[in-house]
Amino acid sequence: MKLYSRGQVILYSFLTGLIIVMLAVGFGIFKFPWLNSAAKTTEKQAASMAINAENQSGAAGNAEFIQASQIIPLNTADLVQYSEDERENISIYEQLNPGVVNITTETVGINWFLEPVPQDGGSGSGSIFDTRGYVITNNHVINNASKIYINLSDGSQYEGTVVGTDPENDIAVLKFTPPKDMELRIIPFGSSDNLKVGQKVLAIGNPFALERTLTVGIVSGLGRPIQISTNNVIRDMIQTDASINPGNSGGPLLDAHGRMIGINTMIYSPSGGSVGIGFAIPVNTAKRVVAEILEFGKVRRGWIDATVVQIFPALVQYAKLPVNSGLMVSRTVSNGLAEKAGLRQGTDPVQYGRSVIYIGGDIITAANGMKVNTLSDLYSALESSKPGDVVKMEILRAGKPLSINITLVDMETTTASATATTTTGR
Repeated sequence: MKLYSRGQVILYSFLTGLIIVMLAVGFGIFKFPWLNSAAKTTEKQAASMAINAENQSGAAGNAEFIQASQIIPLNTADLVQYSEDERENISIYEQLNPGVVNITTETVGINWFLEPVPQDGGSGSGSIFDTRGYVITNNHVINNASKIYINLSDGSQYEGTVVGTDPENDIAVLKFTPPKDMELRIIPFGSSDNLKVGQKVLAIGNPFALERTLTVGIVSGLGRPIQISTNNVIRDMIQTDASINPGNSGGPLLDAHGRMIGINTMIYSPSGGSVGIGFAIPVNTAKRVVAEILEFGKVRRGWIDATVVQIFPALVQYAKLPVNSGLMVSRTVSNGLAEKAGLRQGTDPVQYGRSVIYIGGDIITAANGMKVNTLSDLYSALESSKPGDVVKMEILRAGKPLSINITLVDMETTTASATATTTTGR
């Protein structure tokens, strides 16, 4: 039988008790206020980290996004009774829900006495992406609004202003002024470059005015071209089966790490409710648009300084055109960049409805490596281009294929942009 001295007994007893206490703290049985306080301090410091390098890589000019670099995981000891997938969902929701806002609008209507009166507009969702109070949402959420209200997760409401919009991509950037002592939680931008069909996604929004709703699904498809207006097609849309309903528009589509990979925009639904087919704008498109809006107040786009006409059957038959689709060049701006590049306009005027078309000009069949059948195709092909960019265009001249390089002008300043939709054959 081995004998222990009194000192050894005290030492071993102390070590045994210390091990038991450490195990109890690790499993969350004992909690110390000063440890929780230190953890909260660390969380606040991480949440206020400056410019996200990944966002800077997708931003043009000197625009900056003040974002946290990552979300802060919850104490997993509090979630031991849930599955790993459930803990992931709960952690993302708890951390990022405060960064999602509910947007309501007010419009101006006319009463029986033909007087302008305020009335309720629509509602949607948005994401705080900058600690200074910048919010990204869909343009259709705030379109035609006379007043915009941004409602935070704590119940507070602030009036928002429009920083800039991009109807072509259905994106709007808003701004509200939070109190100086308020620490805003932001939704960090991720990347939509390496998405895979089947990967998990989460959507947070306010469907049917039911605030703070989380839905979970997968990426169902990639590269979907979705037409949002007569002349605008958003290419590379993300398709998801995460439930998206009216009111979710403008809210974030998140990956399993809590990074925004898309902006929930629309659903396909014969009934008006979710049937598991929703679409989100890729976040890389949003980052590019946001950078332009923050720097210039608008999105600058390149365009050809020429008037083009979408080919239609009656025009094919009358002018004996060699193709059934494409864009016929009716007029070019005198001494403009398109004319200097060698693009030829029509010579013979004909009346079509209220429009005058000049036939005999070049026919554009492709631009920037993208086939062009309609006017919306040309908008899509040049959507990411800037004034001054040189774009290769494939044309037909007297039935023979040619390639020319055209330097683009600013879409807003060229007269061609105002007249490019003159005739579509509808």
